[in-house]
Amino acid sequence: MGSAANYVSHDRELSFDLFFHENLFRSDWAYPRLRQADGSSMEHRSWRIKQQYVEELHEDVEGLAQTLAEIGVTVHRPMPLPPNAESISGLGWSALPVPPLNIRDNTLILGDEIIETPPAIRSRYLETRLLTPVYRAYYERGARWTTMPRPILTDASFDLSYARDTETTLGGPTEPIEDPQTSPFDVGHEMMLDGAQCLRLGRDVIVNIANANHAAACDWLERHVAGTYRVHRVFRMADNHIDSMLLALRPGVFLARHEDLRQLLPAPFNAWKFIVPPQPDAGHFPTYDNKDLVLTSPYIDLNVLSVDPETVLVNAECVELIKTLEQEGFTAVPIQHRHRRLFGGGFHCFTLDTVREGPLEDYNA
Repeated sequence: MGSAANYVSHDRELSFDLFFHENLFRSDWAYPRLRQADGSSMEHRSWRIKQQYVEELHEDVEGLAQTLAEIGVTVHRPMPLPPNAESISGLGWSALPVPPLNIRDNTLILGDEIIETPPAIRSRYLETRLLTPVYRAYYERGARWTTMPRPILTDASFDLSYARDTETTLGGPTEPIEDPQTSPFDVGHEMMLDGAQCLRLGRDVIVNIANANHAAACDWLERHVAGTYRVHRVFRMADNHIDSMLLALRPGVFLARHEDLRQLLPAPFNAWKFIVPPQPDAGHFPTYDNKDLVLTSPYIDLNVLSVDPETVLVNAECVELIKTLEQEGFTAVPIQHRHRRLFGGGFHCFTLDTVREGPLEDYNA
């Protein structure tokens, strides 16, 4: 379970803007405006988060951890990011670190193996180090602990084609991605992949591929798990993460943003039931101003957490989704999470399930 302690700001630089580019639109409701009302550019690059929002986020995250413990889940926590943490640096770049909040992103759990994935945002490069005590404890009890090749993260490491392809945007216009700078450490497009791009379905792993970075990392993953897991590539289901697009609630049932996602899935998963909730209501979200950087679309509330085949943790404000799940026979547990659009994650993002009851299923058998 992640931690929101000492969240201060978002460091706007190439890797951050590229990762969130699909949500960095200029509009009043669906996406933030990253330019002043007169059309001029914002001068600052470090986007300070209001203390009120930070405190309320911390309160909501701790409430989620308490709820999980109360329903019988063993909850492990990372070391908190220290206050006033110094910038981390690589070869030719530096960035202020963020706390290990969305811990789903930089780790993939497959069976008895912990796989640390290669991050795409510089400020998160050392994030999994704050989970070292948890991972080490699992390792000492017999788990395997693997780290995928770490990228250098020069500007040239990033495949910018997706961000510059106007056909992939959700209605634009998006903020432009700065022209990358050359570096003596350039090695071409590198492996980058987040655990939240992967949908684990028994012996099958569906991986979202939107650029050359993802494809290179998926090549590594396929070789690494060959003979144990089947890796299926879906192309551009989203720019990166798919856990606000498609989530497995239980065997045979997906929660989906829209029905057309079925066409991207391999058999037999394209025959599973799709639960598509109503469109999100603007009234269920706080109102922000131009000093608040909104990072997620209104569909973030699809980022639920399936605790068991009957129980789903859902944002308490998303009453239409709660009603939809209850009509489908699920027990929907309402949890408070006010500022999900400011911090880029929901309940699925905040958590990383390391141990699940039951055998490793083969839904393709």
